[in-house]
Amino acid sequence: MTKLSGGHLAAKALKAEGVKYVFTLCEFGLAPFYEGCETEGIQIISFRSEQGAATAADGWSRITGKPGVAMFASGPSFTNAYTGIANAYLCQSPVVYIGRGRSNPAAFDLGDLHEIDRDYIDLLRPITKWSRICHRTERIPEYLGMAFRHALAGRPGPAYLETPISVAFGRSEESTVPFPTNYRTESRVYGDPDYVQQAAELMLKAHKPVVMAGGGVYWSQASEALQEFVNAVNAPVFQNGLGRGCVPPDHPMAFSYPRRQAFREADVILLIGTELDFRLNYGRPPSLSADAKIIHVNIDPTEIGRNRGADIGITGDPKAVLTQLITAVDGRKRSDSDWLDCLREAQAEGVSKDEMWMRSETVPMHPLRVIGELRHFLSPEDIVIGDGGFFVNFAARVLKVYKPGHWLDPGLMGCLGVGPGFAIAAKLAHPESRVVLLSGDGAFGFNGMELETMSRYGINVVTIVGNNGSWGMEKHIDVWTDQAIAAELSSGTRYDIIAQGMGCHGELVERPEQIRPALERAFAAGKPALLNVVLNDETSIYRATGSGVFKGSQVKADR
Repeated sequence: MTKLSGGHLAAKALKAEGVKYVFTLCEFGLAPFYEGCETEGIQIISFRSEQGAATAADGWSRITGKPGVAMFASGPSFTNAYTGIANAYLCQSPVVYIGRGRSNPAAFDLGDLHEIDRDYIDLLRPITKWSRICHRTERIPEYLGMAFRHALAGRPGPAYLETPISVAFGRSEESTVPFPTNYRTESRVYGDPDYVQQAAELMLKAHKPVVMAGGGVYWSQASEALQEFVNAVNAPVFQNGLGRGCVPPDHPMAFSYPRRQAFREADVILLIGTELDFRLNYGRPPSLSADAKIIHVNIDPTEIGRNRGADIGITGDPKAVLTQLITAVDGRKRSDSDWLDCLREAQAEGVSKDEMWMRSETVPMHPLRVIGELRHFLSPEDIVIGDGGFFVNFAARVLKVYKPGHWLDPGLMGCLGVGPGFAIAAKLAHPESRVVLLSGDGAFGFNGMELETMSRYGINVVTIVGNNGSWGMEKHIDVWTDQAIAAELSSGTRYDIIAQGMGCHGELVERPEQIRPALERAFAAGKPALLNVVLNDETSIYRATGSGVFKGSQVKADR
């Protein structure tokens, strides 16, 4: 007869799900979980901040397509993790979070440590798909099964399970504990055949079709199906969010620079696994042609018709629907006029303009000079994490992403500080790949101490801090009537020396000719590394090269 703690029962359930790592910040109230995980062969990765742990679990989900797991306690542990959970929710990331909840149910309303006049699940319901409290030790595996099922079903997203101390430390006879099996399905939702046929015919007849692929394509593992479909209908494809890399940059239908032109001139727009949110100006003209027919494919039917009506709306899993569309096209080819040639010309023009800055020898350096050097250095197997504003915006524009899940950025919440957690998860998931974290100097301030976590666990990530001594996106946007206020940082901050103090390799890079040798030394260091790259901070240069990200017209209109 073997009695196991609630935490050990949880560890057994996690192991059955294939969980390899649990991300957390050490807290004694979670001891049964840690001990159980250690016994079951699940490694605990302890961070310097619960936000780092929460974002690492999110990063694991995004990198692998499988749920990451993070644990946190109550009070400030809970509130520190909250931002990371919200970020996962907006990016449809299927993370499972396990929390301790209010410290001691027996002391409710007595003024106990961490007591607030709300149940934690009430605060989490707006930013999770599912939130529950498990009140019985023997039911922990059952509730974890529910959490994984809800996180992965339909439109993915985070799930939260709360286990009070009495439940986590409680013990149950293992032989009497029900461990659920077959509690979720991986079957796919196919689209309405009539609507699919209509969509295929509309795409084949289009003169100027455009496809926008988003994170839903990634979550459904539809990369190959998407490539086959855009080839079949001769349609240019653009990608946003986690959709990046689903069609590699050397694919004949892959475009990036002429996105604005393409959507303004298109006569048919296929949106698959993405939303008509701010990234596409909510579907409104002139950003999207007023006359364009809209085909919208999404696993979430409430997204179809949101902000702009869909001429053909198909509820379904992107991979399943793309497979149907390929069948419906039945080997036919769309007759192309000069649409693709026109976009290829615009693509080449955009590349040419950026190449000038990527070759620039000016000092201080333009971000594109650094990122251009990095682009030549990286291979298709490498993974890039973007954590910042203007620095990451430039990187997103010119870096080539060849595989799904090999580019991660803050996402729809614009949440700075996610980079270290994402990078740690990426390197743990793909130890054979080089992982580079591009961090603004502002973003580094949120969770830069996680370099010590990398050093402690031997997680060899190379971080490049774009040091322009300002909150660049805030400083250079054209809403200020005069000088930007409160946008300055200390440009002389030696992030490289800070990294050295945490056991990492660190270098200061101030000139273009120093970039490549510094990259080579950083990746060969055999430990985490940080390059502190000093950048230009002139507003005129950024407004001239920033692809519209420094335009404040919408803000001014809202005023």
